[in-house]
Amino acid sequence: MVNFAGMEFIFYFFPVFLLIYHLIPIKYKDVVLLLGSYLFYASGDLKYVLLLLLLTLCNYFMGQQIHKLSEGYKMHSWQRTERKKKLAFIISLDVTVLLVFKMLAVFVDSSLFPLGLSFYLFKMISFQVDYYRGEIFEKTSFLSVAVYFSLFPQVISGPIMRYNEGTEPQNRIYCLSQLEDGMKYFAAGLGMKVLLADRLAILWNDLQMIGYQSISTPLAWLGAAGYSLQLYFDFWGYSLMASGILVCLGFDFIENFHHPYASGSIGEFYRRWHMTLGRFFRDYVYIPLGGSRCRKNRLILNLMIVWLITGLWHGNGLNYLLWGAVLGLFIMLEKLFYGERLKKLPVLRNLYVLFLIPLTWVIFAITDLHQLLIYFGRLFPVFGGTGIAVNTGDFLKYAGTYGKLFLAGGLLCIPGVFDFLEKHRKNPFVIAGLLLIFWYSVYFMASSGENPFLYFQF
Repeated sequence: MVNFAGMEFIFYFFPVFLLIYHLIPIKYKDVVLLLGSYLFYASGDLKYVLLLLLLTLCNYFMGQQIHKLSEGYKMHSWQRTERKKKLAFIISLDVTVLLVFKMLAVFVDSSLFPLGLSFYLFKMISFQVDYYRGEIFEKTSFLSVAVYFSLFPQVISGPIMRYNEGTEPQNRIYCLSQLEDGMKYFAAGLGMKVLLADRLAILWNDLQMIGYQSISTPLAWLGAAGYSLQLYFDFWGYSLMASGILVCLGFDFIENFHHPYASGSIGEFYRRWHMTLGRFFRDYVYIPLGGSRCRKNRLILNLMIVWLITGLWHGNGLNYLLWGAVLGLFIMLEKLFYGERLKKLPVLRNLYVLFLIPLTWVIFAITDLHQLLIYFGRLFPVFGGTGIAVNTGDFLKYAGTYGKLFLAGGLLCIPGVFDFLEKHRKNPFVIAGLLLIFWYSVYFMASSGENPFLYFQF
């Protein structure tokens, strides 16, 4: 049931929950939201519900202690010291829990990693730091904090919402137009997941079955582009569905992607990709380390720390560390050397991104380093020593099969196309199109099964 693109969620859990949530008085909405969130989480990972509850209690209690020490007109030096100690303790606890389960997943069994642990722990860290900085002004209740940590549209894979973003039920919007908008975002995200991402996934699976050493260079590039679009529409689709559900519940829409493939640099790409995670690393890791307002040596160190952590967060294999290091290297080069020049080359800078990003996604996708070298040998046969003439007809075969998906995906990567559809989302033709997409997606789910979102593993 934790899969938004699943029959149980779409036709059982969500409609029933939504009906109860909107019929209940405002003062009880958070109670319903908390119970629904725990039921949702338990359906996917019952054995770790207690862990979520214990971490919620620890973080709430410590947050109250930090807030209590900041009360009064003047803060004494001992209060500042105690607040820092308590903040360091709770963040250390949260990070330790994450590292312990990461190690268990690597060295014992991957199934030991609790569902959504990375995402709700990041929310807990965000809450503690914001409370410490005074960005959360009022004293919080246990109910509102518990809802924030376990909010079911976000608990599995984000987006990583801040505590102040619609936490109090009286600040939310409850009306039919809000509900309608949320349903439209949900339908658009479902279509991206089921009709684009899941079908493009077949191409990448086929390449794995064939064996990377047996594919031609053109097909290797097609596979890299296909995986790039698959990952994009899988996670953008999830984010639209999650944000659509939040809008249905009265929250503001949270943007997690902003046309990253229209970027003009790698740094800009990751300011537009998984934006809430990027803001988390910026606000709670990069800036506290010194950000970019420091000497070059320190800037290089800060960037590499952030991107190595980003790589480790995404997975346990060496390929994820390599992926993070490569991205950190390119962003560092942009900041120190050719970033300003890129801004003066409007077409070439976009081609630069469209060339490099699929290559980095190949590193992300292939966990076996030997197979990764083979794939790069197919991408660049001159350096790989394997030659270009391997199954020369395979490209035309797969290009013909997946051409329509690449065309649809490419159009949605153009900012003006999606922005036009969003601007005219109340147009009857757009509404009819979304209804068609929704039911066509349901048909595909019923006939081909339900596929989990790629980011569930993180």
